[in-house]
Amino acid sequence: MNVLVLGGGAWGTAMAVNLCSQGDRHAVSLWLRDTVQADEFAQKQENTRYLPGIPLPPSLTLCSGPLQSMASRLGQFDAVIVATPVSGLRGTLIALNSAATSGGTLPPVAWLCKGFEQPLDGCHGLLPHEIHAQTSAGASAVISGPSFAQEVAAGAPSALVAASADPAVRKMFVALLHNPSLRVYASEDVVGVEVGGAVKNVLAIATGLCDGLKLGLNARAALITRGLAEMTRLGVALGGRLDTFMGLSGLGDLVLTATGDLSRNRKVGVMLATGQSLADTVTSLGHVAEGVYCARTVAQRAKLLGVEMPITDSVVSLLDGLATPHQVVRQLMTREPKSEAT
Repeated sequence: MNVLVLGGGAWGTAMAVNLCSQGDRHAVSLWLRDTVQADEFAQKQENTRYLPGIPLPPSLTLCSGPLQSMASRLGQFDAVIVATPVSGLRGTLIALNSAATSGGTLPPVAWLCKGFEQPLDGCHGLLPHEIHAQTSAGASAVISGPSFAQEVAAGAPSALVAASADPAVRKMFVALLHNPSLRVYASEDVVGVEVGGAVKNVLAIATGLCDGLKLGLNARAALITRGLAEMTRLGVALGGRLDTFMGLSGLGDLVLTATGDLSRNRKVGVMLATGQSLADTVTSLGHVAEGVYCARTVAQRAKLLGVEMPITDSVVSLLDGLATPHQVVRQLMTREPKSEAT
C-alpha cells in the first residue's frame, strides 16, 4: 500500500519506520511541515530531536511544504495517517480536505493523537472524531493503544487498536499496520477508544505525582484502579462501550502510561511532586504531554455530563496552582466513603 504519514514528531517517525520495516509491502512517505526539519532528516537520516538512535530506512520518502500543494498527489495514496498533536489535528484535516477539493482525492484518514481539543468559541473541547466531523468528509479511523514510539520504531512487540464506524476502513487499517512486531485489533467503538487514550494521560500525571511523593505501590495501584473507574464513567456517558475500557485502549494504555518510565505525562507528575513549576516542567520535557493540555477539558465535559471524576479534578487543581501535591493527596484521601460500584 502507498501510505502518507503526516508529522515528524516521535509518533509519526515511529509509524513511518515501522511501516517501512515490512520490506516492499508498503511505499511510505513522511511529510514534515518544516522544510528545515526535512532537510535535517535527509542529511542525518535520523530524527535526532524526537527519536534519536533510530535510523530512517532508505526506502522512506521525505516530503515537506504546505499540505495544500500536495493536492495533485493525494490520489496516489491508499491511506493517510495523521501524527500531529491534538492541537494540530483541526488545521491538518482542513488542509487535507482543501487539497482534496482542489483536485485531489482524499483517501481514508486515521489519526494517532490522544486527547481533547482546547475549547473553541466558548464551546467544550472536542475529541478527534468530533473535530473530523466538523472539518472533513470521507472515511476515517483512530489508531490507539499502549505503545511508546521508541519501542514501535525499534520493532519491539506491541499491540494497537484501529477503530472506525466503517467496517471496510477498520479492515484496511488493520491490514496496513498488522505485522510481526505490531499486532492490531479492530474496534467499532471510536468514542471509547478515544476517551481511553485521552483520559489515561491525565491519570498518568496523578500516578507520577504519587510516585514522585514516594507514596508507595499500594497508592499507585489504588490510583490506577480508581482512575480506570473514572475513565469508564466518562466514556460510557459519551457513548463508548464498557468493554472497550477493559481492553488495549483503556486499561492497557492506562497501565503503560501510568507506570512506564518513557511516559511524558507520568514525568510531569513526578517533576511537579518535587516542587518544580508547571512551566519549567513542560519546557524541560521537550515533547508534548497531552494530559497537561486536556485535563481541564476532561473535567469540563465530565461536569457537563454529571460524571464524577475526583482524580481528574485534583490534577486540574494541581496544574492550575490551586493545590500543592500534598494537598491533592489529602483531598483524595479524605473524601467520604462510598460504594466501589459508584
